[in-house]
Amino acid sequence: MEQYDLIVIGGGAGGLTVASGAASLGAKVALVEKSGLLGGDCLHFGCVPSKAFIQSAREVATIRAAGNYGFETKGSVDMKKVKERVKGAISHIQQHDDPERFLELGVDIYFGAAEFLDPHTILVEKEDRISGKRVVVATGSSPLIPEIDGLGDVEYHTNETVFEVDELPRRVVFIGGGPIGLELAQAFSHLGSEAIVLEQHDEILVKEDKEIREVATGLLEKDIQFVFGAEIKRVSKRDGQKVVHYVKDGEERSIEGDLLFLATGRKPGTDSLNLSAAGVETDDRGFIKVNDELRTNQSHIFAIGDVNGRYPFTHGAGMEGKLVVQNAVFGLKRNVSYNKLPWTTYTTPEIFHIGLTEEEAVEKGIEYKVYKKTLDEVDRFVADQKTEGLVKIITDPKGKILGAHAVGAGAGDWMQSVVFAMEKGSKIGALSNMVYPYPNHAAAVQQTADLYWREKLFDGVLPVISKKYVELFR
Repeated sequence: MEQYDLIVIGGGAGGLTVASGAASLGAKVALVEKSGLLGGDCLHFGCVPSKAFIQSAREVATIRAAGNYGFETKGSVDMKKVKERVKGAISHIQQHDDPERFLELGVDIYFGAAEFLDPHTILVEKEDRISGKRVVVATGSSPLIPEIDGLGDVEYHTNETVFEVDELPRRVVFIGGGPIGLELAQAFSHLGSEAIVLEQHDEILVKEDKEIREVATGLLEKDIQFVFGAEIKRVSKRDGQKVVHYVKDGEERSIEGDLLFLATGRKPGTDSLNLSAAGVETDDRGFIKVNDELRTNQSHIFAIGDVNGRYPFTHGAGMEGKLVVQNAVFGLKRNVSYNKLPWTTYTTPEIFHIGLTEEEAVEKGIEYKVYKKTLDEVDRFVADQKTEGLVKIITDPKGKILGAHAVGAGAGDWMQSVVFAMEKGSKIGALSNMVYPYPNHAAAVQQTADLYWREKLFDGVLPVISKKYVELFR
């Protein structure tokens, strides 16, 4: 039986980070991947294909807007062309995750399902037994399929299948209004479908700052028809259509579409791992419990990425992977912190989030200040005719940035200066003092930060000092 310093189960973003990092530091590493392809859900079913799909939809929407300049547009979208673009993006990025790269680093790769036999021994595809001093579980997550009457008799899609659609559906019905559902619902709308989202709660984007959420919801409602407070009862078929039966305000209703998409959350990729044999504890949803060192209750076994149920982001898994390399290879006890972990919802316009929301600051009893600017006050957005949006930065009384949020075209890119400032411990004033080429989108950040200095100049101690200085030399 082959012995390893470290066994990594899962060849997605987190697992690849750990495997390559540990091997580069001289550890003997085994990487086990169930699917036969490296790259994980993000590359094959999530981040990459969805963004290629969304960009295609944005370009179609731009073409349709050409009527404002006298162009006549007609015709319908060829979904096979969209599918080609999606597959092309996957294929190009797949080259970075070529197994040869990791083999050259000294990583032994095993393709097949992994199963714990005991806390240190892994059985791969019922054939190979390998043993590791330490183990990292990075098996990600997959779409959660809810128990809905009639669902087994109706064709439905998730992010794992929807990018294979060959014809543009007339109407798409989404069950669930999470980020994945919102991004794809709007994309289908831009491509020319009617998009309806059935959401059991009374609002969407519940993790976002309230003001940002309200602005974003208003903008999304231009492209998506929302049905809030919808309790799904069953699904059925009628004349080739998928029919969703639900209750709203005590009244039974139904809606039909020719494509049904389930956006009802995620489940951890632990079904085949036999975690009980390793003595690894999970929560009531099946996600692996970890402490702040990302260790399970078995101190030599770590869990990173979606499978630990903390933050389901590729960049979050990568961040956790870097920390686990230090803890697993060098035996350190570094704690993970998510205080500066940003995320973006890739709707149009994008929604950016880092740190505390205003509601969280209130809930925690933290003294804070808010600085915000609407995009119709920023020259580049005016020139682009993309003035719908808002920037909001939350600080403590001394200007330390506690959180920053935005909704606007490309917000996930031009808000990165705030991420850097928070990482380096810079105050909001530093964002104002930077020089921004005119006119660019990041000026939205600068103008928001300018409000901090304006407050200091006109409402703080400086006016008092200035007044005394002037009086002194009269």
